[in-house]
Amino acid sequence: MTGTTTAEVLAELAALEDPRARQVNEKHGDDHGVNLGKLRALAKRLKTQQDLALELWATDDTAAKLLALLICRPKAFGRDDLDRMVREARTPKVHDWLVNYVVKKNPHAEELRLAWFADADPVVASAGWALTTERVAKKPEGLDLGGLLDVIEAKMKTAPDRLQWAMNHCLAQIGIEHAEHRTRAIGIGERLEVLKDYPTPPNCTSPFAPVWIAEMVRRQDPARS
Repeated sequence: MTGTTTAEVLAELAALEDPRARQVNEKHGDDHGVNLGKLRALAKRLKTQQDLALELWATDDTAAKLLALLICRPKAFGRDDLDRMVREARTPKVHDWLVNYVVKKNPHAEELRLAWFADADPVVASAGWALTTERVAKKPEGLDLGGLLDVIEAKMKTAPDRLQWAMNHCLAQIGIEHAEHRTRAIGIGERLEVLKDYPTPPNCTSPFAPVWIAEMVRRQDPARS
């Protein structure tokens, strides 16, 4: 579907609008009504189209921005492009997909992690924490894990929701991946009680860090738990 115009794509997205999907999405802070499975199917048909992705991102339409993130070339963005985009990504799903599908695959990811980590905007800072969590799991060399736990212990309890969630994920990841910090990570979670009462569906793992850590360690190796 190369050569497809932005207007044509926006029209197709409008045709996919589903009031029930919008109702569900809006409960999570996402102002669009397109089923994500159908959005992914459209992206698969369009294939990678960087210019179209840029045009879709420039719209005020959340579904269009999500589609843009699926059809773009992650490595094609400059550092300043991604810094601007993360500040424009105000809905949770757009922010999440931008960080996970684009920034993590971009050569500027580490530079942006450092720049965003302590940003005054808590949503931008949450992106820095998400990138840090990625490093905790996949490339912890050079990270001060004890220092990260210090910051989490001091600031997570009162952090805004999305930043708090990102810090909690980092706390859990440290406890899961690094046995030498596990006892402290669990202790911080128990003292702060962040997300302790979060409603968790059956057969899903609680985001409460002590429970999350214990369950993931058990799955990885029952002998380690």
